[in-house]
Amino acid sequence: MNATTTPHTPRERRAATLVMACVGVFVAYLPVTTVSVSLPAVQRALNASTAQLSWVSDAFVLPMAALILTAGVFGDVHGRKKVYQAGLALSGLGALVALSAHSVQVLWIGQALAGIGSAALLPTTLALISHAVPDPRERAAFIGLWATALSAALALGPVLAGLVLEHASWRWIYLPTVPASLLAMAFAARLLTDSRAPGGRRLDWPGQITAALAITALVYGIIEGGAGSFSDALVVTALTVAAVSAAAFVLAERRSDAPMLDLTLFRSPAFTATTLIAMISFLGMIGFFFALSLYFGLVQRLSTLDAAWRLLIVAAVPLLLGAPVGRLTHRVSPRLLIPGGLLAVTAALLTLTGIDATTSYAALSWRLALLGLGMALVITPMTATAVGAVPFRQAGMAAAGNNAFRQVGAALGPAVLGALLSTRAVGALPGHLTDAGLAAPVVRRVTAVAQDGGIGAVGAVDLGADTPRMLAALSASFLDGLHLCLLVAAALTLLAAAVGAVLLRAPRATTTGQDTGPGRTTGPRSADDGTPAPARV
Repeated sequence: MNATTTPHTPRERRAATLVMACVGVFVAYLPVTTVSVSLPAVQRALNASTAQLSWVSDAFVLPMAALILTAGVFGDVHGRKKVYQAGLALSGLGALVALSAHSVQVLWIGQALAGIGSAALLPTTLALISHAVPDPRERAAFIGLWATALSAALALGPVLAGLVLEHASWRWIYLPTVPASLLAMAFAARLLTDSRAPGGRRLDWPGQITAALAITALVYGIIEGGAGSFSDALVVTALTVAAVSAAAFVLAERRSDAPMLDLTLFRSPAFTATTLIAMISFLGMIGFFFALSLYFGLVQRLSTLDAAWRLLIVAAVPLLLGAPVGRLTHRVSPRLLIPGGLLAVTAALLTLTGIDATTSYAALSWRLALLGLGMALVITPMTATAVGAVPFRQAGMAAAGNNAFRQVGAALGPAVLGALLSTRAVGALPGHLTDAGLAAPVVRRVTAVAQDGGIGAVGAVDLGADTPRMLAALSASFLDGLHLCLLVAAALTLLAAAVGAVLLRAPRATTTGQDTGPGRTTGPRSADDGTPAPARV
């Protein structure tokens, strides 16, 4: 078998490819929720501001979003197995750096290295599956298992972090990634079949540089604008650079002979829809996780482990439903599954606006379960549709593009919702402090702490006998910000549902064809609208 051009893999190798792909995406996503639920502990230990805390998450997500497309091209050109192993190595190295961090800046470096590793893992794992399983119908089930591994990482991350923080320093949450990466590298060396994309792809440096500039400048501008002012000269400059770089990226890709992201992919309504849905929905959902983890720590005063059990509900439902939804993808149209799931997420977010400091676990659990159900109905069909909506030879690029836009949304989520949360909570704090009966000098002192260090810094202020009233005011202010975040996240998810309903049209034709050259597809072709057509028997 010529692994560089032939999209067929012996059945035993397909099983090994699936296992290694699932391990890779597990390692890639484990830091997401592991770190999210540990943010209050990180903030206390490193005395970080709210803006610095946002960068702990975004230091991981930002390079992941900026480099996913490049990693996909590297895999297509130099071999996906090599890029997969490089991703594991960088994930382990980043975990080691974070494990030794004694300042928030060193933690950012560790997170960034892990993010680069995840950027290498995400497109290569999906491209390896696409290479091993060219039939769209069968591939959807494999992608369902891939999505199950992703959900498993999101589900186990909070519990793992909670168990660690019950007995040790927050730094040790990074330890499991190290042996997991090393073991996966060892097994991949023996079990994984390498593959490359046919057609002579090459690196697109103008596209990579402009994309990285656009994403980095956009996220930086939003985080710093939310922490300070959007009229600040540095923030305005960053947002201007983002806009100019985005326009330059489009021009570079249109003129390139070997574009990093072929813009003709967006002629497929299905690919365009899933890409927009990925970005919009992850902006709302990842931003929501960031805010919810702070709610458990600052408002309900829960330990990390208690918070983890609550967050486990959200990830456990997609974990249980990932494989069944994968099989359902070819029985129910993505036009029904994806918008239906997004509407369930929207409903869950709206019901969460009713929570307060005394909301019980039982009252919270059904809301979070509904949120998890909606996510389960979105993740697998969205990924399978994006990969199946394009010719087989472009599956790796489609996977990388979909993941890139997903991670742009994930990077913007904590930035946008964190800025909204902080601005609303700090603005509401003086009124709640006054309503609590605190004297004007005390109100000014506490407000100054919030303005300088963020709303989370207020929890460390000691007012003696007045501390309980101050904490009650802090909870009320935070809830004001959280409710605003929930409404914005719900609106974004509803927008994503509308995009899916409009663009995810039903297929109009069914044909088959074999790949006999660089310009032809292998296996079942897509329908005219880009929705993967069922295979003919």
